[in-house]
Amino acid sequence: MKTSGIHFPPPLLYVSHFLLGMLLDRWIPLPALPRAPSRLLAAALLLAGCGLTFWSLWLFWRARTSPLPMRPTTALVRSGPYRWTRNPMYLGMLLLYLGVALLFDVTWALVLAPALVVFVGRLVIAKEERYLEVSFGDEYRRYKARVRRWI
Repeated sequence: MKTSGIHFPPPLLYVSHFLLGMLLDRWIPLPALPRAPSRLLAAALLLAGCGLTFWSLWLFWRARTSPLPMRPTTALVRSGPYRWTRNPMYLGMLLLYLGVALLFDVTWALVLAPALVVFVGRLVIAKEERYLEVSFGDEYRRYKARVRRWI
C-alpha cells in the first residue's frame, strides 16, 4: 500500500457539511442560540481548533512526513496532541467547524456535526488506520491500543 486510498482532501468534508448547513438554514431556518454565550464558546472553539490543527501540522512537518492522506506516510507521529488523540487534525478541524457555525449562527451546521464525525470516521480515518497498520505494523497497533481515536 503506497497511500491510504483517500483521493480527496479531508477538509472538503468539513466544508461540504458546512455549506449544506448554510443551505438548510436558508430553506428551513432553525432558531439561533443565545448570542453572548455562543460567541464566547465560538471564540474558545476557534482558538482551540487553530492551536490543535497547527500544532499537529507542525509535528508532521518536523517529522518530515506529509499530513495529506493522498501521499505516503514516512513517520508515525506520537508526540504532542498525538499522545491523547490519534486524530488531532480532524479534531481541530471539527472544533473550527463548530466555532464558525456558532460565530455565524448556522444552527443546521451544528445539527449536522454528528453526521460529519461519522463521515470522517468512515471515509477517512478507517482508511488511514488500515494504511498505517500495513505501513507500521505492531508499532501502530500498540499506539492504537493506547490512544483514543478522537478524545
